[in-house]
Parts: sequence; C-alpha cells; structure tokens
Amino acid sequence: MTLIALAATDGMLHFELAAACEIFVRDPTGLADPWYDLVVCGPGPVGVGRFAVTPDHGLDHLARADTVIVPAIEDTDAEPPSDLVDAVRAAHEAGARMVSFCTGAFVLAAAGILDGLRATTHWAHTDALAARYPRVQVDPDVLYVDNGDVLASAGKAAAIDLCLHLIRRDHGSTVANAVARRLVVPPHRAGGQAQYVTTPVPAREDHPLAALLPWAMARLDHPLTVADLARQATMSTRNLVRHFTAATGATPSQWLATQRIRRAQELLENTDDSIDVVAEASGMGTATTLRRHFQRTVGVPPDTYRRTFRRG
Repeated sequence: MTLIALAATDGMLHFELAAACEIFVRDPTGLADPWYDLVVCGPGPVGVGRFAVTPDHGLDHLARADTVIVPAIEDTDAEPPSDLVDAVRAAHEAGARMVSFCTGAFVLAAAGILDGLRATTHWAHTDALAARYPRVQVDPDVLYVDNGDVLASAGKAAAIDLCLHLIRRDHGSTVANAVARRLVVPPHRAGGQAQYVTTPVPAREDHPLAALLPWAMARLDHPLTVADLARQATMSTRNLVRHFTAATGATPSQWLATQRIRRAQELLENTDDSIDVVAEASGMGTATTLRRHFQRTVGVPPDTYRRTFRRG
C-alpha cells in the first residue's frame, strides 16, 4: 500500500487539500489493490481556509511516506514555515515522491527540491516563483509538470488533473478513468495543456467541435488527419486549428495523439489483443509506431505497461 502524506500548516487553502482527501482516501473502482493509505501531517491543529484540521501525525511523519503532497499556501509573499520546509526536505531526502499543488510549489522551492527542475504553479504566481527562486525552471503555461519523483501542478482544477495523473501512473488508465467518472471531470488533460484557455471545451450543440470530437473519437482507428477533421467540421484547416486550440488548449494533432495513446492504454489493460492489433485499433498503424510513441509519451514500452496494469 502506498502511503500518501498531506503536509498541512496554518494558512493553507482548503480546496486542494480536500481534493486530495476525496480522491486518495478510498478506491471507488474496486479495481486497484492495494489502494492508497492517506494521512494528514502537521505541527498541530491548523487553520485551513475557514476550517480547522486536526492532523493524524506530526510533520516528522512525512519522512515515512511514499508520496508527500504539499497543498496550496495562501500567503506567497511570506517565507513558508521553517518546520514545514525542513520536514518536506527530509521526506525528499528519504526518497519520497514529492508533489505540490498550486502555490505549494513555493514550499518545495524553499526546500531546494525544485532546483534545476521544471515546475509550475497558478499562473498568477509564476512570475513571483521565478523571481524568488531563479534556479527553478518555471513554466507558466502548463497544467502540471512530472519530473519523475517531483511533480507540480497549477491551481485548483489542475490539482485534480495531477491527482488523476498520479493514479494513472500507479494503477493504469482504466482506474484513473473510473475515478474521473465518479468525480464527473475529464479523464485526462495532458500536463502540457495551457492553464488558461479563453474559451471552454464547447458545450453548445451548434459549436462545430461539439460534434467533431465524438466523431473523431469513434474513428481513432482510421488514419485521420487535420484536413479530415477540417472537412468534417466544414471549415478551413487554419480555422480548425484556431478554434481547436482555443477550445481544448491543444492542436488537433496533439489532441489526436493523446486520444490514441489513451485508447492504446485501455486496450493493453483490458484485452489480450496483440501489439499489432492494439496499434491498428488505436490508429497508430504499426507496432513499431505504437512502441515509439508509447515509450516517448508514457515512459515505458507497451508490453511493460500491459504487464504492470493488466486487469483480470
């Protein structure tokens, strides 16, 4: 069982802390065994927004965790509490996977954990994070960053995206998608997607992308091109790219690549289909192409992924 420790201190914001508790406390799918064991660690009773939180353990317990999550802090102008910074640093040195939500990145940065690494935080605070901690490679335009054992998300909803990303890494796409369905949120938003999209994913029935996206999802096994999508949407390729990027935060090609990898993950987890069949069904064409893109995107070959996350 993976022990997740939430680091709590006075002045933290309640949304991200509550989201982590909701998502990691219990397995709603019945598919993952074992699930996570989540504890809250703090120096004593702490004020989190308008709520009082009584931690399960002291901050020294962070060093025993497999994963440590630092939720958002309210006052980014003040230095993070030294006892929290010391405990987070000790946990990192003990080998814990370190995760920050939103302005929790300021705590990881103060502990030196983000030195030389890519990181992000809420777009309103990225300039301050970069100015205060120049050794951190701050990316203001992404939802979350995964450095392997150090991860950071932007604000609010991006914390949920990162939680689902962690579940996908630990338990596979099927479990992550099931958790997303229970939360009624998109099952996967790539970490590189823009934080701030001026137009939401289309909900109006008369929006050309409202019909286009499910049409494309039903045809991932076809060799779809951007021109095909533009033709189906009855607009020029240039207009499609503009509308698509505004609505989803990704280009049509990026979106198609993401959906095909997701389809391949689901097939690898839930079927005995050969890699050649999975490649064809996910629109990758050949096993060689699937292996190349899958390794680059997921970090492991399809065969290894299947052995790790095979259901049944």
